[in-house]
Amino acid sequence: MSEPAPAVPTVLVVDGNSLLHRSYHASARTMYRTPDGEQGWAVRGLLSQLLAAVDRVCADVVVVGFDDRGNSRRKRQWPTYKAQRDPKPDSLLRQLDLAVEVLRELGVVVAVPEGLEADDVLASVAAQAPALGAQTVVATSDRDSFALVDEHTRVLRILNGGVEASPLLDPARLAMVTGVRPEQYADLAALRGDASDNLPGVRGFGAKTAVKLLQGLGTAEAAFDDARHGGERCRAAVGKARAAALAEPEARERWAFNREVMAMVRDAHTLDVTAGRLPLDEAAVRSTYERFELHLPGAVRALSLCEPSRAVTEARVQEPRWQDPRWKPAERREGPLPKLVPARSKGPAFVQEALF
Repeated sequence: MSEPAPAVPTVLVVDGNSLLHRSYHASARTMYRTPDGEQGWAVRGLLSQLLAAVDRVCADVVVVGFDDRGNSRRKRQWPTYKAQRDPKPDSLLRQLDLAVEVLRELGVVVAVPEGLEADDVLASVAAQAPALGAQTVVATSDRDSFALVDEHTRVLRILNGGVEASPLLDPARLAMVTGVRPEQYADLAALRGDASDNLPGVRGFGAKTAVKLLQGLGTAEAAFDDARHGGERCRAAVGKARAAALAEPEARERWAFNREVMAMVRDAHTLDVTAGRLPLDEAAVRSTYERFELHLPGAVRALSLCEPSRAVTEARVQEPRWQDPRWKPAERREGPLPKLVPARSKGPAFVQEALF
């Protein structure tokens, strides 16, 4: 009988900015502070999501990437990049700094590459892992990371509902959700644009039209070449008006600009599969999760890969000790409850639309 093939280690690389921002807004109403009074609701949420992601994908190594806030290469080269965004509130900035400190104390690898962003860390880890005999799971809510999916890399796309409710996308699932193959996704994103990054798309092209174009012609380069030489295939894919729009120089310039800005750096972080490797030190795990009043037994089992001590398992889970002084007990309702009226949702009707 042949020996079973050795298990391929899994590197979980987390978009720290993405998950912390989601936790900041999702838990802002709690205004949670640590027992010593430090604002911490976003960091608390990030630690919970990190634990759930490690448990779900059975991670062997954990890397968390953050943006370099003070020195953005993209903003230096393209001043309009993300220029429409409001300044981050002080409470969010403080918790971004706190998250870096807390995660380093926990023992995972924290990468903040100079002049770059978290997605550059994700791309770098995904690019380097195969040569080290590892596979990668990227945890992020940013759809730009769809371009990283391949036979060695999957994306855990964080949606509302947290890690447990989020899809794990491999090449086949990504194609089913978006309509394009992973290697086509960068063209799709550049044609569509990204309003959140202040990057307009090619005129006349939203996501669905871009998908039709790429399904018909394979690449944006092929589409622009066809448009310049009569546009027969473009007309068959997206119609006469949009084929004519692709023939304009401005269309190709916009697509090329978006591709350049959206391109992720592949050598921003040198991956070392021995750093950030589980099991993490149990004392560090206990200290970190106790500091934010989170459930200890689950953290110890998932991150330290051992059974927690009896003192930990018998400890009662308590509600956070700090409460916002503005909170007041709800008034007692004496009358009957109002009738429930179904709300008309303006959100996506299907999970595919939310992913896309």
